[in-house]
Amino acid sequence: MPEANAPFSANALPKPIPRAGEVLVRIHASGVNPLDTKIRAGLATHARHPLPAVLGMDLAGTVEAVGESVASFYVGDEVYGFTGGIGGVQGSLADYAAVDAKLIARKPDNLTMREAAALPLVFITAWEGLVDRANVRSGQKVLVHGGAGGVGHVAVQLARARGAEVFATGTASQADYIRSIGATPIDFETTPVETYVDRYTGGHGFDVVFDTVGGPVLDASLAAARRYTGHVVTSLGWGTHSLAPLSFRGATYSGVFALLPILTGEFREHHGEILAEATALAEAGLLKPLLDPMRFALDAVDAAHARVAGGSARGKVVVDVLP
Repeated sequence: MPEANAPFSANALPKPIPRAGEVLVRIHASGVNPLDTKIRAGLATHARHPLPAVLGMDLAGTVEAVGESVASFYVGDEVYGFTGGIGGVQGSLADYAAVDAKLIARKPDNLTMREAAALPLVFITAWEGLVDRANVRSGQKVLVHGGAGGVGHVAVQLARARGAEVFATGTASQADYIRSIGATPIDFETTPVETYVDRYTGGHGFDVVFDTVGGPVLDASLAAARRYTGHVVTSLGWGTHSLAPLSFRGATYSGVFALLPILTGEFREHHGEILAEATALAEAGLLKPLLDPMRFALDAVDAAHARVAGGSARGKVVVDVLP
């Protein structure tokens, strides 16, 4: 339960009691997102999470108790979800959490608890961008910026599962992994946007461009969209950008802000619906998260956050809550 930038400390809290519409989850694993490290540093005012607090947004675990009016989950069910760690809602770096049943789904049978805990926020972000906003489908060419990143590697797999031809930017060292999940790798460090637009689309542009990086990459995305029918989606569109390149192409733009259902209480059931889709894709062999090889117990959360914040992770960092 850190103050801004302070080390984590272990605190004994009362075991939560699920209210109506909630389930009590015994947490097995907690995924670490870059946003977690920004909240801890006091740099994410949009997450509205006052410190000190229990951090951690993604969880996987087992239902231990069920509140009134919950008919979709039972004691013993293995579940996962993006359930808190923002907006003053208790996070997942704890033994137990009482969570809104609308925010969770049944864990994929073929994924471990660690793998399941790596998915919720990144998959929800990818689904809202590619499906809810852009309606990605067969026959389209999709460009994912940051194709080996947390959201990016899931977005590549989701777009592929929906029948699109996928291209993804990354470094030269990430090319083999990007290729292994079904996308054509583009070395963004050596290839200008005009070059890969010409090479892969004949200069017309991509049907959908998904920016998971922000900043100058969003500017590049606006110039890479297909004329008239292209659509740019970003999960990090918080800067100041000129829309002229997009306007001159007659293309469209959407932003994704996956925190809204927890912050506002609205549309929470859609998070559960999205994760049910993730479960179906994972069990069909079409979705698998990339985990960082290093493992961290609950008493090593400081090191887990440092690995994410320092950019040295090679996949999603997950904290083992239940030994």
